[in-house]
Parts: sequence; C-alpha cells; structure tokens
Amino acid sequence: MNRRTALLGVGEVLAWWAVLALLWLVFISAVDTLELVVGASAALLGAFAAWGARRAVSGW
Repeated sequence: MNRRTALLGVGEVLAWWAVLALLWLVFISAVDTLELVVGASAALLGAFAAWGARRAVSGW
C-alpha cells in the first residue's frame, strides 16, 4: 500500500462515516451527547465495514 492508496482509503472511510453519521442524526428524535457518541461510533464501525467489503468485492 503506497501513500496514494492510503489517502484514498482514509478519504473513503471518512466519506462513509459522514454519510452514516448524517443518517443516524436524521433518524433519531433527541440529540444529546450520548446519542452523538453512540452514533459516531456506530457510523465509524459501519464505515470500516463498508470499506472492507468494497475492497473484498473489488479484489483490491
């Protein structure tokens, strides 16, 4: 893995995280600190899972 692919991977994970965190905020009714922490953590796990799944499917 060179520097370019590492930066692309980080960018992809950040993009997935942003989309999933936004979806979490749209679907919850009350936004407090605990909800933000749980939503950000769940979105980060989902982002890494999506990135790994895309790499597995594309044969990267």
